[in-house]
Amino acid sequence: MSGSAVTTAFLAVIGAASLLAAAARRFRTTDALPSLDGWALADRKLGPGWTWLLLGGTVFTAYTFTAVPGLAYGNGALAFFAVPYTVIVCPLAFVLLPRLWSAARAHGCVTVADLVRARYGSAPLELAVALTGILATMPYLALQLLGIRAVLDAAGPAPATADPVMVALFAGLAVATYRHGLRAPAVISGFKGVAVLGSVAALVWLVLDRFGGPGGVFGAAAGELAARDSGPSLLLTDGQQPAFATLALGSALALLMYPHVLTVGFAASGPRALRKATVALPVWTAVLALFGLLGIAAVAAGVRTPPGGAESAVPLLVTELMPAPLAGLVLGAITVGALVPAAVMSVAAAALFVRNVYVPFLQPTATPKRQVRVARAVSLTAKAGAVAFVFGLRDQAAVHLQLLGGVWILQILPAVALGLYVRGLRPGALLAGWAAGMAFGTAAVVREGFSSVVPLGPGGSSLQVYAGLAALLLNLAVAGAGTVLSRRRRGPGHPAAARTGERGTP
Repeated sequence: MSGSAVTTAFLAVIGAASLLAAAARRFRTTDALPSLDGWALADRKLGPGWTWLLLGGTVFTAYTFTAVPGLAYGNGALAFFAVPYTVIVCPLAFVLLPRLWSAARAHGCVTVADLVRARYGSAPLELAVALTGILATMPYLALQLLGIRAVLDAAGPAPATADPVMVALFAGLAVATYRHGLRAPAVISGFKGVAVLGSVAALVWLVLDRFGGPGGVFGAAAGELAARDSGPSLLLTDGQQPAFATLALGSALALLMYPHVLTVGFAASGPRALRKATVALPVWTAVLALFGLLGIAAVAAGVRTPPGGAESAVPLLVTELMPAPLAGLVLGAITVGALVPAAVMSVAAAALFVRNVYVPFLQPTATPKRQVRVARAVSLTAKAGAVAFVFGLRDQAAVHLQLLGGVWILQILPAVALGLYVRGLRPGALLAGWAAGMAFGTAAVVREGFSSVVPLGPGGSSLQVYAGLAALLLNLAVAGAGTVLSRRRRGPGHPAAARTGERGTP
């Protein structure tokens, strides 16, 4: 295969996406951006179509499209927990996101930590939610770079030039996001939707044609694994089933707590737009399932990935099955898949920092214009930090921190979601539950060598479960017990719930 042809087609796709990002200015209602509503939430004017594209483009990242098939390539059946997990997300999003949108709009909230402050009147709880969101987002942002790197390795640039290309891609994204905020990834998300859907359809068609259908893919993969006399199983074992189920449920709950997902939700034009968008989200789930199938196809095709580089399985499969120009287009589409979530993540992290750290604790008198200026600078810093993180700590550290990030972000669910349905929760009890969940989840993951699946039970039980879900149960138990004790001690009145916690014009 001609490496130059792959690279040329790849750069053409990236160039088209960059031009679209530059055109985001046309979607601005005015030249001025007086508040974070305009920069971080696109003035809350995204209709159902744009919300669906941006929500799908944010949830389903380039690293998802390389890591899930890579997990299938390296771990077999367990990787397919991602399919039921994204199925579970759809009804949860249908119910939760519109209600969060209504509450946020009623109080003028830009971030979910604003909403926590409005509901509970607690600055410490607000800060805990904000810092957890930022902490969990940063390694997720870095993983988008790892997805780009896996694609670049398959696309053909020399190792000496692959990293500069990756930095150049992120620099272009940084400029577009700095100027246009959420509108830049919103525009690119339309291009991503068309490119990814078309690419996976073409690649799956080639795979099924080569192996004679799905049965042929799994049969060839089973034969390949048997010939190796080692490797993953294509069927879940009895011991993997609890891990599979808890990973699916816990990951679904965690996903809706990530700041970038909630930022897209808050940017919708209303609850009706969100409901329409979430009803159509299963289309993206089907795409993810097809990428998981491609991981099995990579095994069947005898693709050999470098040690520790299972995420490159699908990019290598693309270069093996497709003509050079078409392979470049597909690899470019996967790379565009990283640009959308990376941009939204940086916007979400910047908004959290400005609204819930900078203004209340550092500069309470900051004007709306000053807030936007600081948010822009923080979004640049977040992307630069992700690049430095990947170059400084390399791949495995980013993966380890992302595993912890999923456990951490799940611990804000009681403060964010339960308050919508349960009255009388005490902020002190929620903060104690958050601390207990964070400590237990972190210790469990680190103790098992940074595995998100940990043994649960006395004496090292063989029951393997998702650490984040186990930590959430402890979190809920502590928060519930603390609320009951607080009510008995202070009476049934809700503490300071009427305060909105708003700081200036949102």
